[in-house]
Amino acid sequence: MSHPSPKPHLPRLGFSVGDLAGIGPEIIYKTLRDERLLGQCTPVVYGDATTLFADFPVEKNAEPLTFRQLRDAADIAPGRLNAVTCWDEDFHLTPGQPSAASGQAARESLLAAARDLKAGLLDAIVTAPISKENTQSDDFRFPGHTEFLASYFGAADNLMFLVDEGLPLRVATATGHLALKDVPTKLTADLLRTKIRLLLKSLQQDFNILKPKVAVLGLNPHAGEGGLLGREEGDVVTPVIRQFEHDGHLVFGPYPADGYFGTGQFRQFDATLSLYHDQGLIPFKLMAFEQGVNFTAGLSVVRTSPDHGTAYGIAGKFVADPSSFRAAVYLACDVVRARRLGMADPRSTR
Repeated sequence: MSHPSPKPHLPRLGFSVGDLAGIGPEIIYKTLRDERLLGQCTPVVYGDATTLFADFPVEKNAEPLTFRQLRDAADIAPGRLNAVTCWDEDFHLTPGQPSAASGQAARESLLAAARDLKAGLLDAIVTAPISKENTQSDDFRFPGHTEFLASYFGAADNLMFLVDEGLPLRVATATGHLALKDVPTKLTADLLRTKIRLLLKSLQQDFNILKPKVAVLGLNPHAGEGGLLGREEGDVVTPVIRQFEHDGHLVFGPYPADGYFGTGQFRQFDATLSLYHDQGLIPFKLMAFEQGVNFTAGLSVVRTSPDHGTAYGIAGKFVADPSSFRAAVYLACDVVRARRLGMADPRSTR
């Protein structure tokens, strides 16, 4: 007599709260108001839920959110809202006014969630927005979440990957937070090969696409116009693409960025590799700002975040749209499941 295999546990997702003077707590609260979420994951907020959400309104005839406030993530309860205490201070904060205290709370929440993720107590983390400037301290010298997580989990390299599964639209960047004047010298053949490999692997491992089709954009207007407007395409980009094609990968380009996005050509590919930050993020946010998710590819762990910042200007007004954070939660669940599937299937090529 055969017995059904045990049902895998729902992904345990740690939510770091971001800068408390921004909209992080609000978008987390609004996301958790949707009862359907508990059917997809077990949420774990890293902070004191009693104080984080105390001032947020409750709709008429609706029940207030009830959390299990814990000291140790080992006590997480499936099917419940959990919160892990990660600071003992009573922070006095003003919405929209970042301070040393709000930066400290953001650091402590992130560090606690990352520690529990490394210990295997979580399956993924979803990070609410921080202020890169306000989060700095003697023991935290990172430009942002991505750089910290890459260092903390020992990633040799990583890839900024913006995702909207509804369109679908997936845009990665070969160079990230880098001054535009430095892009041409940074864009070497080795770097481009590394980023394309990371992108192909992520599409297979995290999005369950067996034979991904990837487009690479050009650096210069009109992709260099045969060398008239720049030589980077001919000297660097095209030879790398041809090598991937020779090795049997579906990698194409370089495409002029304006026409590529303007004509909807991106719909023919599983993902697009832009060569610098704004080249990819401007069209992505024009089309997908409300539902877009920032996913860090190349990590051994799963991390997603909304594609927007702290929004200090609207903090405390309860008008923030939680759609991007909610999409980040569901994408984290999908990626966790995709990785489990790849590990469980002996036929997997990933």
